[in-house]
Amino acid sequence: MRIMPSIRSLLFAVVVLAMSAASFAQIGIMITIAPPALPVYEQPLCPGDGYLWTPGYWAYGEDDYYWVPGTWVMAPEVGLLWTPAYWGWGGDRFVFYDGYWGPQVGFYGGISYGYGYFGEGYQGGRWDNGHFFYNRSVNNVNVTIIHNVYNTTVINNTTVNRVSYNGGNGGISARPTPREEAVAHEKHIAPVAVQTQHVQAARDNPELRASANRGKPPVAATPKPGAMNDRAVVPAKEAGAPYVPPANRAAAQPRTNAPAAQSENNATRPDRSAPNKPPEANRPPTAEPNARPDRPTTAEPNTRPEPNRNEPAQRSQTPPPSERSQPQRTPPAETPRAAQEQQRPKPEAQKPEEKKQKDEKPKRDEKPPQ
Repeated sequence: MRIMPSIRSLLFAVVVLAMSAASFAQIGIMITIAPPALPVYEQPLCPGDGYLWTPGYWAYGEDDYYWVPGTWVMAPEVGLLWTPAYWGWGGDRFVFYDGYWGPQVGFYGGISYGYGYFGEGYQGGRWDNGHFFYNRSVNNVNVTIIHNVYNTTVINNTTVNRVSYNGGNGGISARPTPREEAVAHEKHIAPVAVQTQHVQAARDNPELRASANRGKPPVAATPKPGAMNDRAVVPAKEAGAPYVPPANRAAAQPRTNAPAAQSENNATRPDRSAPNKPPEANRPPTAEPNARPDRPTTAEPNTRPEPNRNEPAQRSQTPPPSERSQPQRTPPAETPRAAQEQQRPKPEAQKPEEKKQKDEKPKRDEKPPQ
């Protein structure tokens, strides 16, 4: 009996590890509008030993992009590095991939975020004997406070064009290397609590929305997470490219379950329910014949189509000569027999002509004697 609880605990641990390893490669949001270009900004001074740089990026809210400022974050564990979030093209929309912590830096779309993140890997520093050593050539570090530094020139072969997404029209064409694909299957750690709060603070700031700052956020980077009002915050120098907000941002249809939500939203839209209305509009004509017996007979002659339908029943037994051909147009089943019998006097009216023919016969008979 004691074996069963232990097996259950083991299975539970395996499931948790599997979820933790896969959860940080999941899709966050899908959107049909391309994110703005990366703004140009300076890196604030590193606040102390053990802080790692996390570059800024464009995230998406309910109906607009907003800038998440780059910031220095204390590594959750010794030996962990940060893989930045990025946007990628998923075939019919842009897909957001969350950043994560891990022993190695994985694929982040080939986006050149700067300050050590030039599209592949990280050249901003390394762990050595439990301490993080900063590369001064790409990081803003005060050497009087932080002594574990080195200086290695980084040759950046990536074209710096400020593009903030991978794939699609105008996007970065980088693909993950075999090493980066292997890193994707390693154990990852989710963004820490201060990073989540940092993102929420950026989302709640209306000045960081792309429609308000036109790609040039007033707070491009902060010395620590959430320090949006700190004196050391750095504004953007300029936008990476001219940005014009889309006219209809609500049509972007964000969220991870966008394809499923799309079908539900379309079913409730007024323009989608329009095809169901024509059958309802055709119902009143079918109901009119049922309502005619209730109408007064005096009102029927005022409606032009109705006298043609009921005309044979309302006519007298001696129809006018101009309308003698009308009974032939109507089906025989609808024409009363009495009306047909009244129309037969026509041969009787021609009897005088028959008498003339009889009178002419003797004349013809008289010819032989001649």
